[in-house]
Amino acid sequence: MNLFVDTSVWSLAWRRDRPQHDATVDRLTEALQGAEAVFTTGLVLQELLQGFRGPRARQRIVERFASLPYLVPDRRDYVEAAELRNTCRRRGIQAGTIDALLAQLCIRHGLTLLTADADFTHIGRVGPLRLWAPRGRPRG
Repeated sequence: MNLFVDTSVWSLAWRRDRPQHDATVDRLTEALQGAEAVFTTGLVLQELLQGFRGPRARQRIVERFASLPYLVPDRRDYVEAAELRNTCRRRGIQAGTIDALLAQLCIRHGLTLLTADADFTHIGRVGPLRLWAPRGRPRG
C-alpha cells in the first residue's frame, strides 16, 4: 500500500509529548522502515515548517522530506479539489481548501491517506478517498 501522510501524523510523530503508542504514528514508522512508498506534497511540508520553530527543526524537516516522493498538483487537481469541496458543502460537510486538495491528490494517484484528522473521514463519504484504518483495512 502506498501512503500519503497528512500533516497531522507527521506532527504527532515529531512531538516530544506524543502518546507512547499512536496507531497512525506506528503505521508511519512501519511504512518508512518497510518497502512502501510514503508520498508528500508542498502544502504538507509548508504546514510542518510553519508549525515547528528554529533552524534545527527546519533543517531536520527539510532533510527528512528530501527523500520522499513529491506530488505536485496540476490544474486538473485544483479543479477536481474545488468540485470535491463543493460536493461536500452541498451535503452539509465542511471541507477546507487544503484538505480538499490533499484528498484529490490521494484520489488521483490511488494513494491511501494516513491521517489523524477526522475531517477527512467526512470527505471520504463524498468521494473515493481511501483512508487507512487501524486494523490495516482502508476505509472511506
